[in-house]
Amino acid sequence: MTQTDADAKPHKEPKRRTGPVDFVKQVVGELRKVRWPTRRELVTYTIVVLVFVVMILAYVSLLDFAFGEAVTWLYSTLGRPAGV
Repeated sequence: MTQTDADAKPHKEPKRRTGPVDFVKQVVGELRKVRWPTRRELVTYTIVVLVFVVMILAYVSLLDFAFGEAVTWLYSTLGRPAGV
């Protein structure tokens, strides 16, 4: 089965680079489309993120302390010389 000209993909021209001025115009245009959060939403999201970070910090700190104590106990128990 051969491909006809109608089935062939159209030839794409190489994209031109956008200049700095056009780039800034496009960025400003995209930023106008953004739905910015209200102050209340921003405060709520910030509090949620801070609470989550504190919870993860507490969890990792607890694990660090537990593993540190376990290693200290292990070395003090198994690290003694044979005659002592």
